Amino acid sequence: MCRSTEVAAQKIGRIEDSAQLRLPSGEMRRVREKCYATIGTVSHSDHFNASIGKAGRKRWMGVRPTVRGVAMNPVDHPHGDGEGRTSDRRHPISPWAKPTKGAKTWHNKRTDKDIILCRNSK
Repeated sequence: MCRSTEVAAQKIGRIEDSAQLRLPSGEMRRVREKCYATIGTVSHSDHFNASIGKAGRKRWMGVRPTVRGVAMNPVDHPHGDGEGRTSDRRHPISPWAKPTKGAKTWHNKRTDKDIILCRNSK
């Protein structure tokens, strides 16, 4: 929880052996008080502002070129095929036909009982 730069959780209160935290999303959650916590901020918070500069530097980092699904053949990607520059007329999906871009792909029912206030509720 809250391990990226410029992100912090606030300890709101305490009930029996658990602490109440307010997460950056607005969600209130219970956490056992015996859990370890690191207090402070992540160093080098300006890291994401660094300019890569050129494609070669990204390759030095081990990142391979990204090819669009619509530029592929239908055997390679569900968005593939079509004459010329056609936009695929379907919701965006991965090469393995799993929904991407906004569709929720997982749900952890085991920790739902620890949510005091959902992030979606106002």
